[in-house]
Amino acid sequence: MIRSRTTLIASLLISLFGITACNKTVMTATPVSVNSPTVSVLIAMTAQLSGATEVPPNKSTGKGMVDANFNKQSNVLTWTITYSGLTGPATAAHFHGPAGPGVNAPPSVPLSGSLDSPIKGTATLTAAQVSDLTAGNWYLNVHTAANPGGEIRGQVMAKP
Repeated sequence: MIRSRTTLIASLLISLFGITACNKTVMTATPVSVNSPTVSVLIAMTAQLSGATEVPPNKSTGKGMVDANFNKQSNVLTWTITYSGLTGPATAAHFHGPAGPGVNAPPSVPLSGSLDSPIKGTATLTAAQVSDLTAGNWYLNVHTAANPGGEIRGQVMAKP
């Protein structure tokens, strides 16, 4: 009776801790914390910029791309914006929101410094800006003298 209880307890312990007698492998669970490198704190984001997505659309043959990363711990957005084919030099560029596709909104983050392609920068976002950005309710546009309301535009979305 004592021997069968010992055998039963040993069998339960082996099953519980994942020990296998065949290859003597011991499997242990590793807890994952928020600070673990396996849990990403970055959201990769992108936007394809064109005149067709401006509001109202325009006939610009300019094209561009936003490549950005949002850090969920620090609320910092970092970006590189490239473009080509505009009707002239960029006169302004902004992240706008909150607005979905086809809707205009005021600037949320104006870009400063050189507006020559590539435009690189960072900004620390407020809680409201984070909510709008991560919900897909921000867009970026690049303005020129010929298109003062914006020559190329694209909705900023998380990369799949």
